[in-house]
Amino acid sequence: MITKNKTFCLFGKPVLNKITVKPPFEIQTQMNNEACFLYVLEGEQTSMSAIERVTAKKGESILEKCGNYLSKINIVQENTTTEFITIHFFPDTIKGIFNDEIPVFLKPTKENKILPTMTKIKASILMKKFFESLLFYFENEELIDEELLKLKIKELILLLVKTQNDKTVTSILANMFTPRIYNLKETVNAHLYSSISVDELAKLCALSRSSFIREFKNIYGQAPAAYLKNKKLKRAAELLAFSSDTVSIIAYDCGFNNLAHFSRSFVEKYQVSPSKYKLKQIDN
Repeated sequence: MITKNKTFCLFGKPVLNKITVKPPFEIQTQMNNEACFLYVLEGEQTSMSAIERVTAKKGESILEKCGNYLSKINIVQENTTTEFITIHFFPDTIKGIFNDEIPVFLKPTKENKILPTMTKIKASILMKKFFESLLFYFENEELIDEELLKLKIKELILLLVKTQNDKTVTSILANMFTPRIYNLKETVNAHLYSSISVDELAKLCALSRSSFIREFKNIYGQAPAAYLKNKKLKRAAELLAFSSDTVSIIAYDCGFNNLAHFSRSFVEKYQVSPSKYKLKQIDN
């Protein structure tokens, strides 16, 4: 549940938000002609796109280009809230900020490969100081005007360009407003071994649950829950045979958050417990 949401607009569009949420909470966002930078003040957030999944904790940030996103606000400690600041980029506001002269580093690039949809920006002193300055203005709202908003958004963009020696950041900034539609198969394959639900996959595909299940069956020939579970168990069996990791680590890596559920499912499929299966492979 969102308990607080303070918004400031630039050129008639919401560009700066300070949001407080009581977890667990889920937000689906479709940014068709918009990009976003999210900074976690307290708590933890997981953002999912059609092909990626990124978790940011306190002091970390996520840079997202235009697209369809599902954000999950996770419980870190009981009876605590999650707080974050979002800065939104729109084509019109970027032009206004840079006086209609779009910098080279923000101009779209022609790349044939699949471009990243988002990336995590690790905690740094510079980012911390930047967002501390924003908190000051949230506490002194009368100081915020159009010119200040333009300066702060420009400052963030230049901060990213000059401090993040990362091709992913550069690619996302240059293609912030270049949308790409991912098909169902691409989305399913990208999240195959994560702890994602059928409902969440449907949302990432921008489909209703019933439409997603129908299309999934047409492609894979079976219901999504059964297909995903089978794939995860098959992958787990492969790792148990060749990896030195523990059963619990392998279960987690294959998208099972509950070890007991993983063990029951594994026994049901292979008629042996994961630990015994692993020992048997070692003996052979």
